[in-house]
Amino acid sequence: MFATPAFAQAAGGGAAGAFGSFIPLILIFAIMYFLLIRPQQKKMKEHKAMVSALRRGDQIVTQGGLIGKVSKVKDEEEVEVELAEGVKVRVVRQTIAQVLNKTEPAEKA
Repeated sequence: MFATPAFAQAAGGGAAGAFGSFIPLILIFAIMYFLLIRPQQKKMKEHKAMVSALRRGDQIVTQGGLIGKVSKVKDEEEVEVELAEGVKVRVVRQTIAQVLNKTEPAEKA
């Protein structure tokens, strides 16, 4: 019915016991950051750089699987892509998945 002295001494942990219970939670968050969040941010940054560097003549693949050549860079949001001769479509820049062939910039005379 009464607590023995050994149990009574173990019950008092104070602030050290509270901090000790948060250590696994902090470690889990750190592991999740380095394994999931950081690589995803790096991948998003690379994709943004690839999309912003698009120019006329680049051969691209859209997320829908269409392969075409950039015929005109309209604005910050969309580009015009030629899928076949005479078939041009407007594509949102963020839906471009991959650049297959990059054109070289023209040399300044």
